[in-house]
Amino acid sequence: MKEIVMADHAGFCFGVKRAVDAIRGALERGEPNVWTIGLPIHNPQEVERLQAMGLRVAQSETEVPAGARVFIRAHGESRAVLKALRDKGAKVEETTCPFVSRAQELASVLSEQGYHIVLLGDRDHPEIRGIMGHVNGSAVTLDVVADEAGAEALPRRGKVALISQTTQREERLAAVAGALVRRAGELHVCNTICKATVERQEAVRALVGHVDGVVLIGGRASANTGKLRDIAEASGLDVLWVEDAGELEESRGWFDNRGRIGIAAGASTPEWLIKDISSKIASM
Repeated sequence: MKEIVMADHAGFCFGVKRAVDAIRGALERGEPNVWTIGLPIHNPQEVERLQAMGLRVAQSETEVPAGARVFIRAHGESRAVLKALRDKGAKVEETTCPFVSRAQELASVLSEQGYHIVLLGDRDHPEIRGIMGHVNGSAVTLDVVADEAGAEALPRRGKVALISQTTQREERLAAVAGALVRRAGELHVCNTICKATVERQEAVRALVGHVDGVVLIGGRASANTGKLRDIAEASGLDVLWVEDAGELEESRGWFDNRGRIGIAAGASTPEWLIKDISSKIASM
């Protein structure tokens, strides 16, 4: 038998839970023609459950039929996508995470005030693409950087505003801000990292010295889960990242000589999956 030590904060954050509950509620009421653009969350097991209930997932707004009920996922969407949906008569249900909405609004307002916008994050992540779609004149007033090195490679500018993807690490935001200070006449730094992200990162650090290893539960496409893995490994923790309980058997050897197992989970990991995996680990 293994002893389980659960991280103080794990699983669905407020924004993800709000979005998933809204989608599930519509499906449970039997509403037809319920859609999202892209996966509603980065957790394949929860997405499968929603699709089994009737959710349709489009790759772009062009696939959504007229009159459909479209739930905007927690990652948000660009203004252009929202307009295209409304123009075709879709009923748009806004469930963008409030932290993401704040980042979008800052990008809009600050770009209107003449700031060159620098976004810290993954250019291909849907949240960053959505924020980009709220910048005015993005073709000439926007850069996306992944780290301090990317910021140092940018040209010098007059007014710069730094906005972060909500799942970034505060240490990286501070490093990028430090690099931009030397490249801007005026720098406006917006700490748009959400509280839930910080809480989960601190909860992982708190496991150091108390466990023999950490099982990290979450979809491999989840940016915030990936950051938890990075933090755990940087803190000296041995990490096993799994998406579902089936992967435990494949990694049985990892558990040899480990009596106390820490459990951490990304903000897009549902509670039922955490309980399922934790109970299987405890019985090993």
